Amino acid sequence: MRYHWAKELLQSWLKDHSLQEEPLYRSSGRLVDWAGMAASPLYADMIGEIREEAERLLDLPEPELTEELYERFEKTGNRLAYEGKYFERRRRLASFALMSLLDADKPAYMQALIGTIEAVLEEPTWCLPAHMRGQQIDRNIDLFSAETGFALSEIIVLLGSRLPERLRESMLGHIDRRLFVPYLSYGPYGWETAEHNWAAVCAGSIGAAALLVEQSAARKAAILVKTVETMNHYLAGFGEDGACLEGPGYWNYGFGYFVYFADLLNRATDGNADLFALDKVKAVSLFQQRCYLAGDRPANFSDALPHVSVHIGLSDYLADRFGEVEHPPLKLRAAYTDDHCARFAPALRNVLWFRPEARREANWKPGSWYLPDAQWFISRSVSSAGSFGFAAKGGSNDEPHNHIDVGHFILLSGDDPAVAADLGSGEYTADYFGEGRYTYDCNGAQGHSLPIVSGHPQQVGGASKARMPEAVTGERQDHFSLELADCYPSESGLQSLKRSFVLLKDEKSTLTVNDNFLFGESGGQVTEVIVTRCQPSLAEDGRIVLAGGQHMVELTYEAGLFRPAIVERPFVNHFGHEETYYRIHLIAEHSAKRSQQFALHFEFK
Repeated sequence: MRYHWAKELLQSWLKDHSLQEEPLYRSSGRLVDWAGMAASPLYADMIGEIREEAERLLDLPEPELTEELYERFEKTGNRLAYEGKYFERRRRLASFALMSLLDADKPAYMQALIGTIEAVLEEPTWCLPAHMRGQQIDRNIDLFSAETGFALSEIIVLLGSRLPERLRESMLGHIDRRLFVPYLSYGPYGWETAEHNWAAVCAGSIGAAALLVEQSAARKAAILVKTVETMNHYLAGFGEDGACLEGPGYWNYGFGYFVYFADLLNRATDGNADLFALDKVKAVSLFQQRCYLAGDRPANFSDALPHVSVHIGLSDYLADRFGEVEHPPLKLRAAYTDDHCARFAPALRNVLWFRPEARREANWKPGSWYLPDAQWFISRSVSSAGSFGFAAKGGSNDEPHNHIDVGHFILLSGDDPAVAADLGSGEYTADYFGEGRYTYDCNGAQGHSLPIVSGHPQQVGGASKARMPEAVTGERQDHFSLELADCYPSESGLQSLKRSFVLLKDEKSTLTVNDNFLFGESGGQVTEVIVTRCQPSLAEDGRIVLAGGQHMVELTYEAGLFRPAIVERPFVNHFGHEETYYRIHLIAEHSAKRSQQFALHFEFK
């Protein structure tokens, strides 16, 4: 099923409805009581974070976005220099706008907000330099230009006449010139048919902005027709299992903007245009509670971070709409400053959509799930000994934010360093998204727990994929297996590689990884690889100890099978900070055998 509403039909639904503050930002059927929320102990932590940040920013000057910083990306590939200042300005925009609503009696917030809005309007482009690359400065639309226009639109609606009329008119003119005109006249943009977060964020922001501030019903309807079509493409990027291949951080991001737009559209059309009607949307809504292994630690495949907090507003909104969606544990709520991009739309809804009265568990409920379209297997268990999480993936080596990781797995407990780790996303640079992508350990096969076969790692590409997945979940034991031979080049001599995982969920979990290799007549050489954040030490032949925190883990295998080697490796994380991890190489001693079977046992102690 695809959503489609003709322009004329949308226009007829829109003509009798106006998205002003009263119908748009209601809470439980009443107008938003900003002062009441600010005074309520139920919101104290959340609003305290916003106030603390706004007070800090009041003492700082407006950050300068210079031409030299802008050009540094093209000259060096460095994104952080310009983006740091750019996002600091967006943080000022969000903080001062929210505090102008929550504490209207303090004029310093409004004065600072006006200054920041004026600075944003003076920017030659709202796009990041990494997203320009040959585009015309007055015609390109990227994630952050769309988000900026959406934020300014909401600020206009929420603050209304409290903003100087001249400034409101200027904001409207910039939103029109930078978003609406190019969207209607200069496309199509690549993200209009994308099946990942760009589609939802860019189109959703533009469509939401049009619902909020575009005065022409015909023009508004024209924008909405395009936006809804792009949302069809975005949803096509999900299987019926609802898994987000980009990970939970990008679920927060892309699906969040889908929901923000869908909510506004639903309200503006009095429920006639309902993007939540598809079963797939409910499945995507359930992904969050299925993808976590323990606490704030998800199955962070692809460019996902090892720790991801929940957007409490988005989560509570979805839980209110779909009964099977859980209100998440409150301790996992993202703090106001957690979003280094300082996006206004989620920050606003974390306040407006938060349900302090909702029933919540202290931790995620235990369970096991197989997501067949993504070929992800996820299991989390809880006992008196602690919480334990396991995840493994099939899929292909040609996915959104792709890593070479088919057959890779994660094993962890509580807050301890991951026993079998996924490094997540590295620092985004030009080369990270260019020809050098797989030289980064975060992205390449070398940074994942995958065998090296006759000297060959897994290959990149859509043909490099898992086959014949089998998954069985149970109360005490889970089983997941995959055929991985297609992931290796023919030069490896590999005819079959069946990798299977057996997870025993006792008081403390035990994982066994079985790899069965079949080669051609000349045989092949195998090196098993384990990527870990625990410091490993060789205890004796057939036993390696992985030092955690609360738990120690023993990695055992048949003595005499392997020659072990441990390599400590540096990598740069998403925020530009250097970290280390360990790569355990288990080099098979009996090479050139046609059939080889290996079992690796991980036992928490």
